[in-house]
Amino acid sequence: MKIALIQAPLFWENPKQNRNYFDEKINSITETIDLIVLPEMFTSGFTMNPKSVAEVMQGETILWLQALAKAKNSAITGSLVIEENGNFYNRLVFVFPSGEIKNYDKKHLFMLAGEDKAYTSGFQKMLIDYKGFKICPLICYDLRFPVFARNTEDYDVLIYVANWPKPRINAWDALLKARAIENMSYTIGVNRIGEDPNKHNYPGHSQVIDELGNYLIEPQETEGIFISTLNKKTLVATRQKFGFLNDRDTFTM
Repeated sequence: MKIALIQAPLFWENPKQNRNYFDEKINSITETIDLIVLPEMFTSGFTMNPKSVAEVMQGETILWLQALAKAKNSAITGSLVIEENGNFYNRLVFVFPSGEIKNYDKKHLFMLAGEDKAYTSGFQKMLIDYKGFKICPLICYDLRFPVFARNTEDYDVLIYVANWPKPRINAWDALLKARAIENMSYTIGVNRIGEDPNKHNYPGHSQVIDELGNYLIEPQETEGIFISTLNKKTLVATRQKFGFLNDRDTFTM
């Protein structure tokens, strides 16, 4: 499965401008890509003012994603602000090339920034079957909670989309590698770059790590599109050879 990570600056609370940006970037990809990964809150930046940018599941961004996924014959994933039943969610959507959508609402809301006051938490993981891979997509702060990401479902790919700031970027790098190793899973992290109006600087470090903790894409610091290929046969062979997941502790949350 060939994946493309788009590491980008984000236009603050401006969904239209962000859509135009990502539309140009995605349409510039000439290779055949199976999955395109965008950052967390890719239409707005990490805003605690959801009313200014919230959309619905039949809104402009979702319709745009569906049309783009069909046109590129590629799945696209990332998170945006969604309003539903009077609540706001930091919602990751996974849009299949057919236009079908599955979604996950961020469980671990970032209390330090007040995300827990502005948004409603999700409560369970979402698993996606796509191109012969089982994928578990999560969002930013979820990375700090290994029990939630624990690979009890034998997923193959763990994805984190993020707005992760520079002062804690060492934790981002270390935890992504830890999640890959402990879950024997490909692990993808896509972070934004640039500075937001709150003076938070984001250094990127988007990356892809294999099931043994080796980089397929090393942490990147510049704006760009970074492409890698995931090999299911290699993953399965490594798991069979070492069998680490067979020794998982049994417990429930």
